[in-house]
Amino acid sequence: MISKPDKNKLRKKRHMRVRNKLSGTAECPRLNVFRSNTNIYAQLIDDVAGVTLVSASSNDQTIAEGSKTEQAQAVGKLVAERAIEKGHKKVVFDRGGYIYHGRVKALAEAAREAGLEF
Repeated sequence: MISKPDKNKLRKKRHMRVRNKLSGTAECPRLNVFRSNTNIYAQLIDDVAGVTLVSASSNDQTIAEGSKTEQAQAVGKLVAERAIEKGHKKVVFDRGGYIYHGRVKALAEAAREAGLEF
């Protein structure tokens, strides 16, 4: 019998390795990304207080239909706009254990273009 490795378990292992090295503060929150098969979610987190400051997802009504990559770009732009509204311009990017490629990369680059610094 062939046993496949659990991809989500490996992703969580990578994510914990990254999380041990970075943390978000009130001045420089952590931009966390979660990618499911159908949607993508992004949120700014203050790890010191344990609070989510800003969030956006492809489930939002303001996100137009399109390919998953286009939705990721829209989420990146939306989370950046909401962050700048609340006064957060500088963030630490947390890719969530995912490879910096495809939808994760599209979200990050759209957030950078919209004005976030990381």
